[in-house]
Amino acid sequence: MRFSVLKRLPSAWRRPLAVTGALVTAFWLVVVLAAPLLAPHDPLAQDLPRLTSPGAGHWLGTDELGRDVLSRVLYGARISIPLALLLVVLSLLVGGVLGACAGFFGRWVDETVMRVADLVFAFPTVILAMVVAASLGASLQNAVLAVLVVSWPSYARVTRGLVMGIRNREFVLSGRLLGFSPWRSLRIDVLPNVLGPLLVLATLDIGTATLLLSGLSFLGLGAKPPAPEWGSMVAAGTQQFDKWWIGVFPGLAILTVVLAFNFLGDTLRDALDPTAARTIGAEKERVA
Repeated sequence: MRFSVLKRLPSAWRRPLAVTGALVTAFWLVVVLAAPLLAPHDPLAQDLPRLTSPGAGHWLGTDELGRDVLSRVLYGARISIPLALLLVVLSLLVGGVLGACAGFFGRWVDETVMRVADLVFAFPTVILAMVVAASLGASLQNAVLAVLVVSWPSYARVTRGLVMGIRNREFVLSGRLLGFSPWRSLRIDVLPNVLGPLLVLATLDIGTATLLLSGLSFLGLGAKPPAPEWGSMVAAGTQQFDKWWIGVFPGLAILTVVLAFNFLGDTLRDALDPTAARTIGAEKERVA
């Protein structure tokens, strides 16, 4: 039964990387929902032996304050992953709306949106995010706003290009001839045809957002102690190089989340792109 269900899936979703990405993502989503049930200790409690190496008593060891690393990693997922998802949704909404308006209406709307986007692109992403976060003050909320500032232009540029490619297609022009207003035509005829590539970009960006937020926390511009956030935990580990488990395990958590969503994004791109799907099938037949 299990294999028959797998055979019904599109070929792109049966590839090993796709299955791996789906399983790892499902694991972390379960952790986000059930961390209080899975964590063996309070992530903020400081009542355990300090700097205990990984073992039977504490699977991932304890940190310099006597806190259980496993519990902190599990609870850290409830901070890093939801904030990354929220950030991607906000970037998609802001960049998608602005890019759609720029591509559909053109003229001064296009010039204004694209010049602002070019201004953001002129600065290195991490540096600009650091500047914005430092200006607003160190906190998770301000870190999300900082990453949002540097993330929306990519969605705006992609959406603009897609909208410009289909705004003069026959079905769009037909709707306008039938009396559709520009906003209704944009909402009904244009946007549904650009959601696929934007969904792929958003899936890939979840890993990037997780990495950026963790990077800001690592630099002291995001989560503040004692919050169990992965980036700040890695930063604490750099102060104890001989106690490798303090920074390695939250770093591995970041790595697995980034890879999992990258695998899902690549698979989603192949599944939504018929040309790529045919190429995959042809390669499999050639190898066989």
